[in-house]
Amino acid sequence: MTKIVNHWIGGKTVEGASGTHGPVTNPATGEVTTKVAFASVDEVDAAVAAAKEAFATWGQSSLAQRTSILFKFRALLDAHRDEIAELITAEHGKVHSDALGEVARGLEIVDLACGINVQLKGELSTQVASRVDVSSIRQPLGVVAGITPFNFPAMVPMWMFPIAIACGNTFVLKPSEKDPSASVKLAELLAEAGLPEGVFNVVHGDKVAVDRLLEHPDVKAVSFVGSTPIARYIHTTASAHGKRVQALGGAKNHMLVLPDADLDAAADAAVSAAYGSAGERCMAISAVVAVGAIGDELVEKIRERAEKIKIGPGDDPASEMGPLITKVHRDKVASYVEGAAAEGCEVVLDGTGYSVDGHEDGHWIGISLLDKVPTSAKAYQDEIFGPVLCVLRTETYEEALDLINNSPFGNGTAIFTRDGGAARRFQLEVEAGMVGVNVPIPVPVGYHSFGGWKDSLFGDHHIYGNDGTHFYTRGKVVTTRWPDPADAPAGVDLGFPRNH
Repeated sequence: MTKIVNHWIGGKTVEGASGTHGPVTNPATGEVTTKVAFASVDEVDAAVAAAKEAFATWGQSSLAQRTSILFKFRALLDAHRDEIAELITAEHGKVHSDALGEVARGLEIVDLACGINVQLKGELSTQVASRVDVSSIRQPLGVVAGITPFNFPAMVPMWMFPIAIACGNTFVLKPSEKDPSASVKLAELLAEAGLPEGVFNVVHGDKVAVDRLLEHPDVKAVSFVGSTPIARYIHTTASAHGKRVQALGGAKNHMLVLPDADLDAAADAAVSAAYGSAGERCMAISAVVAVGAIGDELVEKIRERAEKIKIGPGDDPASEMGPLITKVHRDKVASYVEGAAAEGCEVVLDGTGYSVDGHEDGHWIGISLLDKVPTSAKAYQDEIFGPVLCVLRTETYEEALDLINNSPFGNGTAIFTRDGGAARRFQLEVEAGMVGVNVPIPVPVGYHSFGGWKDSLFGDHHIYGNDGTHFYTRGKVVTTRWPDPADAPAGVDLGFPRNH
């Protein structure tokens, strides 16, 4: 019997009433294993109404109550991390170790939310004028929404909702319809931790559900992670309806390798950053820029390592890389490799014909490596979101920097060098929101914020860290004057000396 994933509204499972469902496949077999209910406008409205009702009390709850529940949630999340990883592998396809790593990175943000007290401290200035004090405080927004992608079905929601609810908001999550089960498991664990009904809700669906969240008058803010075209749409539409928006878009992350770099370390980093999680990461390195005469040697070292990667089902402990999420996506990724030679690329490795014995209907693609890629090639211009690495050649650092800065994307970038001066110059001159120095995937730890520049971010706030706290709260300034008790009317003596 096919499993059905339903909504989570008001602290309980709610069966889909729209009559519309979407298929969820096991990427390793191509088999449809699950159906997910798609929400109608009325069902989205019900989730928002539950969240609005819960906000009346949750928004007034103490910090101690909120963090106490989050501490319990963290313990449950830790205890169930293998189960959540198995759900991710079954629906996304990534190998179990990658899925466990995803849960661990989500836990970092839960840790931050457990200590949100520090981020929510206000400010006080006393005696700014005679008997006048001024204080600044931060208060929750109300109902907020998160719209999250398929590539990290547990981690990206946890980049959002722990901080949002710790700040006193209530939350409606619209996860990817391609791998929805992890989000429901998170909802169940929150309920077990004691989170009041309606504080966290999950509605599944497609554009109908998304558009209703963007338009709903009771949704005060929207967080999004996904492709640049959709991020731009989310930002434009939600902003037009008066909402606060953080919309993180796509990427074309470059790794600059200078002639003095340790080429073995650089090749190791390029392979792990390009092909880990089958390249389905917004922080994947998809373009290596080799400076000077090191290009041939670097490409050969990358090829040697890439050819050894074991590709297979995510639940096989021997597998290092799993399949892609859907057949449609697999075919799109393959098209970039199949057309690469005609656009002037040298195809060093072509993984488009790869399959796994016994799993021939899975969404398989092997490792692809393209060298001497011109900037005009589609494989360079587009975010491929698959295991395809492009190598570009430049003669100088300045030429490489211009190449990177001319990209419309500015999510993450990295430089590999032994020269501290070159690294310092790069981190100041490169136009990207996150920079790694001899670190290929510079995803910040939880207490710093994640976000790119240019077409990789729409909105003023990065996600999690201090930016996350500011995004999910709004500031208020209070100016106070109290009469001195010594100035009380005649006949009333409060015991204060009249010494002025």
